[in-house]
Amino acid sequence: MRPTRRGGRAEAYADILSRYGLAELTANGYSKPRSQDELGMALAGPFGAKFVEVRVDAELGLVRIARIVSVIDGGRNLNEKTARSQIVGGTVGGIGMALFEDTITDARSGRITNGTFGDYLIPVNADVPDMDVVFVGDRGRGSPIGTKGIGEVGLVGIAAAVTNAVHHATGKRIRSLPVTLDALL
Repeated sequence: MRPTRRGGRAEAYADILSRYGLAELTANGYSKPRSQDELGMALAGPFGAKFVEVRVDAELGLVRIARIVSVIDGGRNLNEKTARSQIVGGTVGGIGMALFEDTITDARSGRITNGTFGDYLIPVNADVPDMDVVFVGDRGRGSPIGTKGIGEVGLVGIAAAVTNAVHHATGKRIRSLPVTLDALL
């Protein structure tokens, strides 16, 4: 045992396990989330705002992403590096949705004609710009540890932000994905 800064005592986890002859210790727990009535307000999940800047080659009809900024309120952030990676991964998925991914079917047979990864286009490193990911907000009040979850919020909104940036750059409103050359002409 050793004293702590707050006047308590602490013991290393490994020492406790050794004393009881255990290799590890597992436990189950349960925490009931507080209701809206208990909180006095509506529960809210994560939120995200996406900003996209594009470069459009009018002659070739190519859209390149120049810059992306994602501002995320995901509640308490337990691991900044992992959280940022989650947002970056979702953002790359959103770029793919907006500019590359398309399921092509044969009108006569109804069969998918690009049914392999060799035929299905997704973004590669050259298609992905450096990204700014900013975490804002405070602890989520509906969770005992203040988290909200950021599993999907990285993807949501990217395709819309890309098509709106294309509209801003070209004046053409894109209403289907992916953004294609014929949609830009």
